[in-house]
Amino acid sequence: MKNEFTKTLEFNGGSISIATGLLAPRAESSVRMQIGETVVFTVVSMSMQDSGLDYFPLSVEYMEKFYAGGVISGSRFQKREGRPSDDATLVARQVDHSIRSLFPKGFKKDVNVIINVMAYDNENDPEAMAVFSASLALMISSIPFNGPSSSVKIGIKDGQMTVNPSMAVQDDLDSSFIVSVREGRVLNIEGFGDEVPEEEMGKLLDLAVENCEKLNAFQSEVAKEIGKQKLEYAELPVPAELIDDVKADFADRVKDGLYDRDRRNELFAEVAAELYTKHNPDGDSEGVSKGQAMEAVEYVARKLMREGVLSDEKRTSGRKLEEIRPLYIEAGVLPRVHGSALFQRGETQCMSIATLGSLRLAQLSESFEGEHEKTFIHHYHGPSYSLGEAGRVNYYAGRREVGHGHISENAFRKLLPAEEDFPYTIRVVSEILAQRGSSSMAAACGTTMALMDAGVPIKKPVAGISVGLVTNDDDISEYKLLTDIEDVEDFYGDMDFKVTGTDKGVTAIQLDNKLMGVPVAILKEAFMQSRTARLSLLEEMTSVLPAPRPNLSQYAPKVTTVRIKVDKIGELIGPGGKNIKAILEKIGGDIDINIHDDGRVDIASADQSKIDQGIEWVNGITEEPELNKIYTGVVDKVTDYGAFVDVNANISGLLHISAMSDGFVKDPRSIVNEGDRVNVKLIKIENGRLSFSMKGVAQNKPAEAAAPANNE
Repeated sequence: MKNEFTKTLEFNGGSISIATGLLAPRAESSVRMQIGETVVFTVVSMSMQDSGLDYFPLSVEYMEKFYAGGVISGSRFQKREGRPSDDATLVARQVDHSIRSLFPKGFKKDVNVIINVMAYDNENDPEAMAVFSASLALMISSIPFNGPSSSVKIGIKDGQMTVNPSMAVQDDLDSSFIVSVREGRVLNIEGFGDEVPEEEMGKLLDLAVENCEKLNAFQSEVAKEIGKQKLEYAELPVPAELIDDVKADFADRVKDGLYDRDRRNELFAEVAAELYTKHNPDGDSEGVSKGQAMEAVEYVARKLMREGVLSDEKRTSGRKLEEIRPLYIEAGVLPRVHGSALFQRGETQCMSIATLGSLRLAQLSESFEGEHEKTFIHHYHGPSYSLGEAGRVNYYAGRREVGHGHISENAFRKLLPAEEDFPYTIRVVSEILAQRGSSSMAAACGTTMALMDAGVPIKKPVAGISVGLVTNDDDISEYKLLTDIEDVEDFYGDMDFKVTGTDKGVTAIQLDNKLMGVPVAILKEAFMQSRTARLSLLEEMTSVLPAPRPNLSQYAPKVTTVRIKVDKIGELIGPGGKNIKAILEKIGGDIDINIHDDGRVDIASADQSKIDQGIEWVNGITEEPELNKIYTGVVDKVTDYGAFVDVNANISGLLHISAMSDGFVKDPRSIVNEGDRVNVKLIKIENGRLSFSMKGVAQNKPAEAAAPANNE
């Protein structure tokens, strides 16, 4: 058995302990990392043979097992963890973005990074440990990796920034961003903000870099002590002579294809086919594969695109560096739905559709932290036809769709109305009808318009823009920023910096980086460039729809909230939900009743009359009797000494014969009969028994036949 190597780092007021060498001995490397009583176990494995693919086949998985929190799944039928939650998928994606650009371009072996949360103490956030542990496992492995990389979470509350805030306070933060760093440069940013000014975002990045440097220095120490010899690898993704052939024989044709947006793929394919034939004259593939031929063409195209931007500020679309593509915006494009909008920027087209429902329809998720509710959901759907391609429809969202959907959820996290003011579950689906770059930012803009069209009283409209980067491969200080990037500017560029916000500040960020980190100074400049573009977008959007519509769609459910005493909640629900079920059954049709722990009761329906009935039932069950108050009730039973009157399920009592009239009454049936609706005053409460009187109480109609009381 191998000896275990352990080491401890004092960081941020606590201790991080790592151990390696004992667990998962057949893997390339593994790291067991612990902070407090939260434990993350990361394993790295590698295939021995090259994949033969034209891309680096890296897969990153982040697993949340229920046992980590001492929890067994609440499902009666499924106890094994299934597909990863959206939250777990987002963490895996964030780790991927924090390490992928640090592998050599010519390295093509399959690499797996699996991060497993093995113990969770409800205080220390395993997400903040994920990049650190993954990078450390790669650093001590034989896999070529230009790390280290680390990440920290920066929380903001009342203007104060905190590094790696505890889980206990994270739900109360105004803003929260996780930032990954290598050698003072930023690899990845994810998170949400409460309209954070761009200047404050710059300070946040400085704080993240300062703290990540300590984590990265620790990794370098460990790697120096126990790291394996790194494998040899090719510097270029394809043989140099193949690239030289493209430059010598096909450069002009590649350049023509680069600037011909409609025929680009066709022209590149023609060049690649000729290159393949040249190197395989006998028709075999001993020398060059078709994938290598295309990769060589792409390599040269990338160089040409970058030279054009850096030397001549020439973009493939012909736009200026800070120019936004032409816009088309329309609100209310679909009938019947609760809210809709079409947002098009250039050839990227998005239709967003908003749907409102009761809070009972909130999305439930389950993890080792327990159950969670989400009342605002944004789903991004980008089918193959949006790329001009055919393919099988995938009904399950991939990581890209989950990530693109999540940035809009972050964008509105602090701008949606409070549940007390707008008690709805809100779902927006962004159907991407055409993609040519920045579709996630089109979805953010479309979501704003759809929410306002639906009458959701968002605090401010949000717009999103993506800023790209092209640098000199030999000198990063020579660079150009590109506003509103599209296809090849993303593929061949160095970053996709997605920023959403209001006229006041930033509400969400996602950074995709292809360098070994972007200098903070460049990102600070990119923040200001994105702000200029965002303000322009907001002006265009609000010219179409200045504010949320004053009324909801006639097809949207209406919600009325009534309040009951907390100690009446159980009485309203009834044993096993008996009372609520009875109410829904009695009223029938489209109605929903949702009860909150603080005594709020939301009654939702598209039919106002059903809401009114629901209010009557709820009040009837929870209302406490009040002396001298006049009630309307139904005579349930008549006896020789009086009648029993039901006001509601909680208020019933005796109307004595002596209290039926100012005069003498010989037979109660001469005054009332069973089923009559009568007005009575509550005159006595004794030992839980109620007594009514009709003396001096005006009646609508004597002996009026009535519908059954709502306690039946």
